[in-house]
Amino acid sequence: MRPAGGMVWLGWLIAGPTVWAAAFSLAYGLHGMGCELGWPAVAVGPVSLHRLAIALPALAGALICLGLLGRVKTALGPEADLPRLGLWIGLGATLFSLAPVLVATSCGPGLG
Repeated sequence: MRPAGGMVWLGWLIAGPTVWAAAFSLAYGLHGMGCELGWPAVAVGPVSLHRLAIALPALAGALICLGLLGRVKTALGPEADLPRLGLWIGLGATLFSLAPVLVATSCGPGLG
């Protein structure tokens, strides 16, 4: 295996925080749109459409980080330590920042 360097290594290094940022931005946008469109009142099985719409980016972000964690050692070999840490940070940030919106009140009073 040849050593990965330059932009490939940098891409792996920022993958975790990038996945978190994308999931957070998508969930935040869907939260605002859902409040405006009245999604908390729309039931999808046992949950509201609003919670489902917020949960999907959070779940996708966590699964992407886990999938990348499984591949980073193969892709980078001995240079994988720091990028692996970045992926763990992205996974932790995704779970930490998006889990509360799944249990807290969806929208403020009178907003949907």
